Amino acid sequence: MKNEITIREAVTEEEIAFFWAQLRAYFSRDIFPDPDSGARARFLDDQYRAHMDALHERQQDRCYYLLLRRNGEDIGLALPVLYHTEDGKCFLCEFCVFPEFRGDGTGTKCGERFLAWAKSMGAAYVELNCDTPQRQRFWGRLGFRRNGADEWGMPLMLLPPEEALPIRIERLTDGGDWQLKKLENGFLCEIGEDMLSEEKKRRLEQAVSHGKITYFLAKRGYRAVGMCSVATAFSTFACGDTGTFEDFYIEPVFRGKGIARMLAEAAQKWCGEKGVASLSVTCAPCDEQMYQALGFQIPLGRTYAYPASGD
Repeated sequence: MKNEITIREAVTEEEIAFFWAQLRAYFSRDIFPDPDSGARARFLDDQYRAHMDALHERQQDRCYYLLLRRNGEDIGLALPVLYHTEDGKCFLCEFCVFPEFRGDGTGTKCGERFLAWAKSMGAAYVELNCDTPQRQRFWGRLGFRRNGADEWGMPLMLLPPEEALPIRIERLTDGGDWQLKKLENGFLCEIGEDMLSEEKKRRLEQAVSHGKITYFLAKRGYRAVGMCSVATAFSTFACGDTGTFEDFYIEPVFRGKGIARMLAEAAQKWCGEKGVASLSVTCAPCDEQMYQALGFQIPLGRTYAYPASGD
């Protein structure tokens, strides 16, 4: 059919070479136009290619080198990874319509065709990094919603999954869990703080490993969609441990499903089992009613903090 967008996988050496030539041109032209950019050098060198080739060649959860085609011409590309062994996530690493074919809604049609391909391959939902207003508007028109940040602090967008799955709460035991870092960066982004540095990631992992802080994750299948934490300290008033409720965050797409109450109840139950004398939370006035609805009902006056020293 004339003007129909189709997708084919680059399989032969010639097709794969064409795919990578176009992808590197896209990086140079559209993503990293500054020739002195360190990120440009990383994405154009052989290390990135080797990493993606390894994902392309593995048996499970592989990536695909896709070419978008119309009227006998390749007009764009897509580089997704399908995580069938997790929860059916399709992560779209790269997507590009070649410059000479842009306009007249071609990008939208290519995006729609890619989403149809992902669904046909068994993807439950699609996720991608999106750090510019222009791309956020583009993917927003296709149904994506802004949804926190990844473990490196890059903003994420998510096409919400159609299937509703049960939520379970798990206590985190591995401070190096990448999903914890992802949720922490989403939380920090939402409250206007800097993303986790490598040093802060190391200190966070140590705090979890040494039992200084306990995290609870809300899991939707494999995916962690929310978290909270309890930090304990000895109180001379109680002559025992008291807890502080912190890091309360749920990914925007998954809010309004009762996850906040599940997390708060899990933290409160754990405190009871561990003999923690009390669990308190410090919050902004706008959040008081929410925390009261979650069981934090005893006022303890106001909290004042001495300014923290820099890192």
